Amino acid sequence: MDSIKKVRSISVWIFIIPLVAVNACLILITNFHDLFPNREDVLVGFIFPYIDGGASISRTARVFPTYLIFKPAMFFTAYLLIRYWIYNKSIVESINGDHKNIKKFLFFGIGSAIFLVLHSIFLGVKFDNDLYKLFRRVVMLIFIIFEIVAQAYLVSALYSFKDKLIRFINPKILIAKICLVSILIVVAVISIPIVSLPGDDFLGFNLKSFKHALEWDYFIGVITFYLLTYFMWNKTNS
Repeated sequence: MDSIKKVRSISVWIFIIPLVAVNACLILITNFHDLFPNREDVLVGFIFPYIDGGASISRTARVFPTYLIFKPAMFFTAYLLIRYWIYNKSIVESINGDHKNIKKFLFFGIGSAIFLVLHSIFLGVKFDNDLYKLFRRVVMLIFIIFEIVAQAYLVSALYSFKDKLIRFINPKILIAKICLVSILIVVAVISIPIVSLPGDDFLGFNLKSFKHALEWDYFIGVITFYLLTYFMWNKTNS
């Protein structure tokens, strides 16, 4: 099916583009300080935020010139996400007909792309207002929730008629996707009370660094879902 080919192709770019963009921003802000007109924006010293939580993703991507990489990359990723969910709708309909999860994963999937665009638009816009800061956090939170819910509905739909998919997919990768989504949901539920704690320290624990490291690692988990999509679907002829 042509939709399978398109989903396989798109899913790779949904993984590569954000991964390259955020890490390019990190490399620039930590190593190429001369590119930054405002010296307060740079980060000095070795930082590997996936482990040490030395900076958040937004801290590396919201200033000039890193936002020139981050924002276009996120806009294009959002466009690819919309196409991804639409093509998955076509795949499910063509193999199994109407399914109760189609409208759900399509709604949350496209919704996540829209909130990703909103987050990217407002990233770096300085406005000293508590309501505005809350708005940005809510937009990012809704993006994550919508993304994980869409992924969960999709793998649930595929698993429900896995017998019909046997010549189209690698079932082991489908199970891996289900495990990944389950882990993301569990981590999110456990982490929400922790990241909601005020301040940067809690009982001597560096809460700020933990939040930053969690953000980077969770980001990898979310986009890995799309990399697994590429390996899940078999190569097919239209």
